[in-house]
Amino acid sequence: MRLSILFLFLAISIFSCGKKVVISKIPATLITSNIDTLAKKEVPSIDTMAKKVMEPQKIDDAELKLVTEDLNFNYLKAKSKIVWKTQQNQDTYTVDIRMKKDSLIWVNISQTGITGATGLFSKSKVQFYQKINGEYFNLTYDSVSVLMGFKVDYLILQSLIVGNQPYKKNNSRVIRENENIILKQQEGRINIDNMVGPNRKLKKLLVNDVPTSNKMTMDFEEFTMLNQVLFPFSSQINLDVKDKDNKNVNTLITIKYSKVELLDTPLEFPFKVPEKLLNPSRK
Repeated sequence: MRLSILFLFLAISIFSCGKKVVISKIPATLITSNIDTLAKKEVPSIDTMAKKVMEPQKIDDAELKLVTEDLNFNYLKAKSKIVWKTQQNQDTYTVDIRMKKDSLIWVNISQTGITGATGLFSKSKVQFYQKINGEYFNLTYDSVSVLMGFKVDYLILQSLIVGNQPYKKNNSRVIRENENIILKQQEGRINIDNMVGPNRKLKKLLVNDVPTSNKMTMDFEEFTMLNQVLFPFSSQINLDVKDKDNKNVNTLITIKYSKVELLDTPLEFPFKVPEKLLNPSRK
């Protein structure tokens, strides 16, 4: 698996420009150390660059509830197929997902029936165990943001999976566009357009990273009734970023769910990493 699969659900990618990257040749501890060092240096300065004056049209909580209808659940369990397409390659993965709303996401990624990796995403960090190469990563979202080229966090990730509006606050600018309503927001260094359809569900999410002009677009489709609420059983993610040579790189990710369950019963989130990877200094 290429390194980009590490963040398959974090906007889901580290951009490798379509080239295969064998991460087993790079010590995970070295990658983590270098990434975190870079993040500490670059993220604060980038966030500072992105601070611009925004004059929103404020709407109160009651009015906001009339605009969007989020998926309400305690636990989610799903099975999906993901197609990852670049100009050079196209790969298909099976991904099992478990989620505790606003708290924890677990994913198990396999290809041709073989489990290749397991990821655990909390609100503060990303843990990833790539079983095939025996690599373990423990990263902050700032580190991931530097690698991806734009700011990402847990709320963006959760939105990608269930189609909820990631940021709820009362400083949105509201624009009507035909039958749709667009809520324009600013969150740190990113500008966000939430397009809500006539069914009051999030139809499109556009995330624009101001300092880099990198973009991520999510389109939610095939809304189907699930536990008396609408759930998007299909979505497309378009990543439009610049590589290290300042060339545009486009990645299209298609997600199709074959099964989704909304549960009240707590789920387990099995994530086991060999002790030697957790404590590399111990023999």
